[in-house]
Amino acid sequence: MGLIRSIKNIQKYDPSARHTLDILLTSTGLHAIWLYRIAHLFWVIRLKLIARMLMNVTRFLTGIEIHPAAQIGKGFVIDHGMGVVIGESTRIGDDVLIYQGVTLGGTGNISDTKRHPTICSHVMIGAGAKILGDIKVGPGARVGANAVVLKNVPDGATAIGIPARFIEKEGITPQECSLTIKDA
Repeated sequence: MGLIRSIKNIQKYDPSARHTLDILLTSTGLHAIWLYRIAHLFWVIRLKLIARMLMNVTRFLTGIEIHPAAQIGKGFVIDHGMGVVIGESTRIGDDVLIYQGVTLGGTGNISDTKRHPTICSHVMIGAGAKILGDIKVGPGARVGANAVVLKNVPDGATAIGIPARFIEKEGITPQECSLTIKDA
C-alpha cells in the first residue's frame, strides 16, 4: 500500500520521525501528497477547477505547491517541504526524496506540451535545487543543494553547481526511466 511505503520512506530518510503516529500527524510533506492524490483524481475525471482549488488550499496549509496534473509515483517523500513547487507536466517515479525549496519547473509558456522535468525512481534532490524544463533526471541520480539543472542528468550521477555539472559514478549501467504511473 502507498501509505505504508511512504511512512517507511519517511522513517528511512528523516531521523526526527520518531514513530508512525508522529509521521501521520506532523509530516506536512505527507499531508501534501495525500491531498495531491485526491486532487489528481479530480483532475483525471475532469473536475479540474475542484482539483486546482484543493491544491490551492493545500499550498496554504503546507507551503507545498503541486499541480494536480503532475504524475507522482509511490513512496514519494517531501522532507521539510516549505517552498517546494512541482509543475503541471512533471513526472516523478517511485521512492524519490526531495527537500525544501525544490522547484521542478517549466520553461516557456506553451500549453499542451511537456514543459517540466521527468524524475526517475530512487532520485534525491537537495534543498533549493531548481530543475527546469523538459529534461530527465536518471534513476539513482542525486541533485545537490541549490544546483540549477538545465540538461539531462545521467543515471546514478550527481549534479552540482550553477549551472549544474555532473559527477558520474563508475560502473553504473544506463537504465530505462520506467515510471509506474499512468498518463492522465
